[in-house]
Amino acid sequence: MAAMIVSGEVVRREGVAAAAEEEEEDRWARLLPELVAEVVRRVEASGGERWPARKDVVSFASVCRRWRDVAAAVVRPLPESGKITFPASLKQPGPKDFPIQCFIKRNKKDSTFYLYLGFTNNLTSTTGKGKFLMAAKRFRRGVHTEYIISLDADDLSQGNNAYMGKLRSDFWGTNFKIFDSQPPYDGAKASSTRSIKRFGSRRISPQVLSGNFDVGKVSYKYNLLKSRGPRRMSCTMECPSVQENWENSLKAKSLRRTGTTVLRNKAPRWHEHLQCWCLNFHGRVTVASVKNFQLVATADPSHPDSAGDEETVLLQFGKVDTDIFTMDYRQPLSAFQAFAICLSSFGTKLACE
Repeated sequence: MAAMIVSGEVVRREGVAAAAEEEEEDRWARLLPELVAEVVRRVEASGGERWPARKDVVSFASVCRRWRDVAAAVVRPLPESGKITFPASLKQPGPKDFPIQCFIKRNKKDSTFYLYLGFTNNLTSTTGKGKFLMAAKRFRRGVHTEYIISLDADDLSQGNNAYMGKLRSDFWGTNFKIFDSQPPYDGAKASSTRSIKRFGSRRISPQVLSGNFDVGKVSYKYNLLKSRGPRRMSCTMECPSVQENWENSLKAKSLRRTGTTVLRNKAPRWHEHLQCWCLNFHGRVTVASVKNFQLVATADPSHPDSAGDEETVLLQFGKVDTDIFTMDYRQPLSAFQAFAICLSSFGTKLACE
């Protein structure tokens, strides 16, 4: 009897606490929409261009559902603003006119990789703290190697709600597939029905079908003659829509299919005086490495919707310290896709070097 009384008291207290929390949320939600919109505009104006000041905008959107909806309507998406604000920004295409500058830290001991948004353009301070975006861990699965990508730096597993996708290589480490945890468009087929689940992740998008959806391929060309020169690589990507409504990206609305983007590495030039292959990284890369690359769009006859642009670098990756690499990307790639492509560059590729 005593146990039943104690149990009933606990349930009653939990009910009172939940009611108080709901009442508190309703109190904020009852504010006039015009007033709430003006508040978020002022927070957005004072929130700064970069993190950590951008956390005030995220804090505003976390108050209640109505404030979140208002924030989604006022705060402009990444392609327009150039600002990474919400986790959904990581799967939005970057800005068109300038790259988003990030850096990757590698931990060789436990095969983990951490992606940060740079706080400054100065490479000498890159080794300092930045805004953490994503992490990845390398696993050996039989003859394959997989990189599990997650929003949680401490839980790099495929089963948690922070799981974003994965990169999977073949035995030789020359061909990779990129899998997204969410469908890139309506009607997309998951690679395995056993991996499909529905979860209410407040980190990426609420109530979105989750699985492993094929969104890209990365291939490195064999160098059987062992000729001198950098690696040659190509990518075929299903990129996110630039016109995709920002509110929809946060609320799991319909997704339309976009064209295929075909990328290849920009050919370097041989420098006679230095006796090495050179690319202009505009000061963002300081250490010579076979891993360094720049990707540009190229037209592919097998993909009629692909368009070529040999001058605009859409993704560049390069070494600046022993275990630190810069990663700069722009439209049509998202941060998730750019990170996955860069992960493919790690590891020895005997058939390509």
